[in-house]
Amino acid sequence: MSNIVILTGAGISAESGLGTFRDEGGLWAQHRIEDVATPEGYARNPQLVTDFYNARRAQAATATPNAAHRALVKLETAHVGAVTIVTQNVDGLHEQAGSQSVIHMHGELAGALCARCDHRWPATGDMVPDDICPKCKASAGRPDIVWFGEMPYHMERIEQLLSQADLFVSIGTSGNVYPAAGFVQAARAYGAATLELNLEPSEGASLFDDTRLGPATQIVPNWVSEVLAQ
Repeated sequence: MSNIVILTGAGISAESGLGTFRDEGGLWAQHRIEDVATPEGYARNPQLVTDFYNARRAQAATATPNAAHRALVKLETAHVGAVTIVTQNVDGLHEQAGSQSVIHMHGELAGALCARCDHRWPATGDMVPDDICPKCKASAGRPDIVWFGEMPYHMERIEQLLSQADLFVSIGTSGNVYPAAGFVQAARAYGAATLELNLEPSEGASLFDDTRLGPATQIVPNWVSEVLAQ
């Protein structure tokens, strides 16, 4: 079990106060996904989308890593093999906790992207629609977030990691957003063992060799302790 690839979703950050798609009363509950998380939504109403991500950025800035994030840092530090986190989250809590090997497949709230030249720069405060790109000077800035209908980042690198994994672990994901939902099948095809750690079974729970249910702050540290004791 030398190479471990871990996919994390919104469930690992929920206990840090950051809501998931399904949470009632959260930011996502106030908007339709089509309006705030698609290229078409941005084209229709860039102010609404920009305000939404400004609110998410401000919310994430108040959050702190929880015991699940910290346990993964411990695993990365103490495990004799490679540990890579592929995250669907855009909150930056893995890095804040101390994780070094993190791949952001859906972008980051703390980043801005030029839609014209693909230049990226830090978005430390509120953005405005069509921010000016500091490189090409075009009014084409947008949140550096992969919206529904867009290709996630680093897919070739992720495929390579899955092909080399001895163990694939999915933490806090719903299992209904592709391509991430297909990672377990890819990992199995390459011969990796598979484990799901989740509050409730995901859509693809039957595809995993083992599923453990409970709050992330409990089951992730427990699993890490098991791995490091082997």
